[in-house]
Amino acid sequence: MEREELFKKVAEIISEKLNVPIEDIEEDSHLIEDLGADSLDAFDLVMVFEDEFGIKLEDDEIEKLMTVKDIVSLLQEKLKDRE
Repeated sequence: MEREELFKKVAEIISEKLNVPIEDIEEDSHLIEDLGADSLDAFDLVMVFEDEFGIKLEDDEIEKLMTVKDIVSLLQEKLKDRE
């Protein structure tokens, strides 16, 4: 999956789960500071990403997810490993 396509899908999920307009979501958007996520939101997002992309995210990986860019990069790496 191309990075742009992956970003678009991640942005759609974040928009839906956090009730944030999709046009407000950029790769540099910080989940907590810019998009208003809390720890429960973050947990929900991880569950959706795992289901949507058929991957497993480890706790130490999840702790490093601060921005949308972090999420896209990690998902891209996980999806590449599956190929």
